[in-house]
Amino acid sequence: MKEEELMQQLWEENEEFRQLKEEHTWFHRKVEDLDKKPFLTPAERVKREELKKRKLILKDKMEAIMAAYRHRREGKE
Repeated sequence: MKEEELMQQLWEENEEFRQLKEEHTWFHRKVEDLDKKPFLTPAERVKREELKKRKLILKDKMEAIMAAYRHRREGKE
């Protein structure tokens, strides 16, 4: 199963994955908004780094769900 297909299936079937993905998307947009600014204040730079860290934590959690799903599927086959 391709990565995109797995993500779509988990989006449809797994509430936790869906919530993590929605939060990840929100953080991604906030980082993009800051990246569009020609200059960031020191506070904005700190905020950007915080957002990126939280986004990465969410990505790691989504990856763990995907890995567990793949492992369960392999055990059934």
